[in-house]
Amino acid sequence: MDVRLTSQIIPKKGSSKYLGSVIQGDGEIDEDVTQLIGVGWMKWRLAPGVLCDRKMPLKLKAKFYKAVVRPTILYCAECWPVKNSHIQKMKVAEMRMLRWMCEHTRLDKIMNKDIRVKVDIALMEDKMREIRLR
Repeated sequence: MDVRLTSQIIPKKGSSKYLGSVIQGDGEIDEDVTQLIGVGWMKWRLAPGVLCDRKMPLKLKAKFYKAVVRPTILYCAECWPVKNSHIQKMKVAEMRMLRWMCEHTRLDKIMNKDIRVKVDIALMEDKMREIRLR
């Protein structure tokens, strides 16, 4: 069904942005998850003096990550119809950030759980579940 404004036809869009969230016509949240991961990286790039400084204690970096970056990525997560692919995307982005914070690369072959223990950060799924149950 076409939407008309006087004699002009308004074109349909596959998605639109409303209050910071991307609303897709098919009800999926793929674009929203991708956009929020990008916003999380933007917050990360605003604080290289804290997160990438070798002299900064790891506990301080972890506190900053928990207070600024993670809430940005999980914005509106309490109402998402989450799929495993969305969780996987967020886990990958988070682990890249945590490895960077710890000054490790994947070539160092340090397991994800060891890095999480080192910086004392819970799994992304657990945090999402906590937000949804709150």
